[in-house]
Amino acid sequence: MFSRVLIANRGEIALRILRACKELGIQTVCVFSEEDREQPYLQLADQAICIGPAVATESYLKADRIIAAAEVANVDAIHPGYGFLAENAHFADACRESKIEFIGPSAESMRLLGDKIQAKKLAKRAKVPTIPWTEGPVENDDDAAKWAAKNGYPVMIKAAAGGGGRGIRLVHNEAALRHNMPAARAEAQTAFKDSAIYLEKLVESARHVEVQIMGDRAGNVLHFYERDCSLQRRHQKLVEESPSPGLDDRTREELCKAAVRVARAAGYYSAGTVEFLVNPKGKFYLLEMNTRIQVEHPVTELVTGYDLVQWQIRVAAGETLSVKQRDIRHRGVAIECRINAEDPANDFRPCPGKIEVFRPAGGLGVRVDTCVHAGATISPRYDSMIAKLIVHRSTRAEAVACMRRCLEEFTIEPIKTTLSIHREIFNHSSFLKGDVDTGFIERTW
Repeated sequence: MFSRVLIANRGEIALRILRACKELGIQTVCVFSEEDREQPYLQLADQAICIGPAVATESYLKADRIIAAAEVANVDAIHPGYGFLAENAHFADACRESKIEFIGPSAESMRLLGDKIQAKKLAKRAKVPTIPWTEGPVENDDDAAKWAAKNGYPVMIKAAAGGGGRGIRLVHNEAALRHNMPAARAEAQTAFKDSAIYLEKLVESARHVEVQIMGDRAGNVLHFYERDCSLQRRHQKLVEESPSPGLDDRTREELCKAAVRVARAAGYYSAGTVEFLVNPKGKFYLLEMNTRIQVEHPVTELVTGYDLVQWQIRVAAGETLSVKQRDIRHRGVAIECRINAEDPANDFRPCPGKIEVFRPAGGLGVRVDTCVHAGATISPRYDSMIAKLIVHRSTRAEAVACMRRCLEEFTIEPIKTTLSIHREIFNHSSFLKGDVDTGFIERTW
């Protein structure tokens, strides 16, 4: 096991990793930007090192500074968390070239799965269904228009690299297609330094369902069941739950097995998430694979009882998975709400600022992952997430009732937050019936 780990992230996920390390008896080193100098979680670390100014490109995205801090602190490994450099294969290579283990998958797997085009080809070899697509990047607008006419609108324009909903356009006709392709290429180039795009048929009224997997270097890959992430806006998730209320047992089993096949085909180890779209008839298609721990991992931890961050660290240290697939049981229902500093009544505009009142919910089966407190300031320079509110109960009805109570109890003032729309969601008849899809939020609000 490692003796000293550097946490190359900030906020809630930095605190989450710090806690996992402490329970494993590992010393921690946190890096921080000038803006985060007063963050309370830094006091829990064995060492804290400033790596630059507030802007992320000069601090949390500065790989050379992070590795230099790791060398000064004499750490064994670096945990990237999610976001920032978590899916950057060059960073993973640089860590290992500096004799510092990267707590995540191999750089080769990251490159393979980070390229959506190559990932789709891999899925085909693993006999996992993919959404009808152009079978490669499209460079000629005329060829794109011919493909769309043949396969039928609406279609999605997608960036081959990256994620987070960037470089994606939904179009309903040829004029919109030709208008949006240059913009999608430009956005992809800016965000991912790769302008390659492809077309994909829109799966209408689809659920977004993802499977949590964990692999080790001995070739073992296990799934930890699925999470339903259909409640989202602009491809950003608002609510996640497990099990998915839209899957029957047979589809669930096939979906989880398909996720394991994709991971094995990629030679994958560490934590990862295989994402699918599921149509109303239960037919599923691979969407992509995320090569990191997900924001919503607490949902899986509550229904399975396994600490996924600790398992990430154990695998990186060379341990093999000590459980078999039959040992992983799904118990009850867990639901997570992402509480963001955004104004739902004003097109979810970010609302940074100082929090004067912060009273989180609590009670039986309630978990709040946050590093925020009364007096904290939500910076406009970083992600707007304030907290993750997660509940776990025996049935979905009980979990929904618990979450409804927690949302009423949770108080954050004076900034605007997504608590208001979460309260509406948990009182909406379609959500209560589990009858939602990826377009539900934008249709309803």
